[in-house]
Amino acid sequence: MAKAFFIIDVQNDFCEGGSLACAGGAQVASDISRFLRSFDANGEANSSFDYVIASRDWHDADNDNGGHFAQAGEAPDFVNSWPVHCVAGSVGGEYHQNLDVSLIDFHIQKGQGKPAYSIFEGRTPEGEALPDLLLRLGVTEIEIGGIATDYCVLASALDAKNVGLKVSVRTELCAGVAAESSVAARSKMAAAGVEVK
Repeated sequence: MAKAFFIIDVQNDFCEGGSLACAGGAQVASDISRFLRSFDANGEANSSFDYVIASRDWHDADNDNGGHFAQAGEAPDFVNSWPVHCVAGSVGGEYHQNLDVSLIDFHIQKGQGKPAYSIFEGRTPEGEALPDLLLRLGVTEIEIGGIATDYCVLASALDAKNVGLKVSVRTELCAGVAAESSVAARSKMAAAGVEVK
């Protein structure tokens, strides 16, 4: 039985200066890196986790990704449609520079051609679906940090709980789109049996 840490969407477009920025995103990138190194005197990855798995929105550049991107000339509603963000291969789609990518064991890409919020909707670059990867690794417990509390962190935590994993979310390692919806997300996660730290 293995334990994993999920880093959710700590990407340039979701941090300050990005096209869909969350306040505190850059700090979350730094804090996650510090947290994952914090229990190892040699500066190596946190020994309390067997694996670190990071997701990224990795949207197509040549379409609206199933309505996820607002159409040209239309304002996004910030519920179902959003500004263009995290396009595959773009600077905005890359991990934020404050995140130490050497700590990541597996990368998950999601949202290619369609909306995707949960890490469970993604695959490795080699095409392995996340549930298959977790089964192969024997992961039964996860902790989560990342962006955004009220969207992709929420969706990922609920999906993890739904497949029978033991799940906790470290709120000090998360940033949200808005304060009110982040509070609601924490309540929803707790009601679903997620440990909200």
